[in-house]
Amino acid sequence: MVDVLTEININRPIAQVSEYAMNPDHAPEWYVNIHSAEWKTPKPITIGSQIAFKAKFLGRELAYIYEIIEYDPGKKLVMRTAQGPFPMETTYTFQSIGEDVTKMTLRNAGQPTGFSKVFSPFMATMMEKANMKDLKKIKNILEG
Repeated sequence: MVDVLTEININRPIAQVSEYAMNPDHAPEWYVNIHSAEWKTPKPITIGSQIAFKAKFLGRELAYIYEIIEYDPGKKLVMRTAQGPFPMETTYTFQSIGEDVTKMTLRNAGQPTGFSKVFSPFMATMMEKANMKDLKKIKNILEG
């Protein structure tokens, strides 16, 4: 089991941070490893929405579909992928910690299988580094 939790404080109101982060169309802008996001179900985002992502991680091209399983606008988004070598659940949470300061938390949890299982001891460290890069990038975008 891999379970990685990262967080960052962004100097913007919670509505601005959560709306940007929860919109899959923005994912390629702030996720270093994600190249594209394609809606498989009609917009807007809701429980059951499906989005296909293409990414590169540890030198491998990945294609996977996330399904939204929990959605609380402005507060929380949980999405899960079932297929592929690394079933994953990703959770975003947002907390207002000041008038214009938002704590954004990014959590990835999953159970590697097959080829990925061999790398699971390293995967948490690699994911944590990648997640921090992503959170720093979204902070720079929103504060810039």
